[in-house]
Amino acid sequence: MRRLFVSDLHLDSPDSRHALGFRNLIDRSTPDLDELYLLGDITEAWIGDDDDSPMATFLRECLISASKQCRVYLMHGNRDFLYGDKLSADTGVTLMEDVHQLDDGTLLCHGDSLCTDDSQYQQLRIWLRSPAFAEQLAGMSLAERRTLAGQLRGASSRETANKASNITDVNATAVRDLLRRYKATRLIHGHTHRPGIHTVDGTERIVIGDWNRCGWHVSNTGGRYELQCLPLAGAPL
Repeated sequence: MRRLFVSDLHLDSPDSRHALGFRNLIDRSTPDLDELYLLGDITEAWIGDDDDSPMATFLRECLISASKQCRVYLMHGNRDFLYGDKLSADTGVTLMEDVHQLDDGTLLCHGDSLCTDDSQYQQLRIWLRSPAFAEQLAGMSLAERRTLAGQLRGASSRETANKASNITDVNATAVRDLLRRYKATRLIHGHTHRPGIHTVDGTERIVIGDWNRCGWHVSNTGGRYELQCLPLAGAPL
């Protein structure tokens, strides 16, 4: 079994080097993969499965291409929590729940739900995932949803800049409780943009970094998990 895990690409243009890196990952890596896991915030925003922007079209093309080569699993992030059944049907990917457990016991999540010290964000998260907000979006045009997404991103950036770094990181108790609930010893997540491998009391937490200067990802071959980051521009991942 060969698996690859990525998150936090924050794609906002099909012409960006991040998009080029993602396309390279699809073209060069998926023929040799059994499973590809996309753990949220693949795009900077997803305003709905009816999005007709160049970025949305690019993502659909990448997902279709990848799903022809291997099984592709897509998780919601805090930026792209509106992935829906239509995207899944159109591209052949499988949508995951907020927490997903692999057959070897490894847990996957985006990571934002573990940042419990950021009570302001957790309250916003509940609202954004609520039926009431979904109903509000259903009555908005694509243009109105794009405007709202831009406003939410701007507000998020301003608020994050004014918060202490420990507030925007995962809470150790929340991580421990999640692992205990699923009887797991390994967790892979993104969201915090703080790549690294943390071992505590016999457990392992692998944090995938955001795609900035390089493309962070986790590979799993023969039961071994490796966190890697390779150059984006013109280099295969």
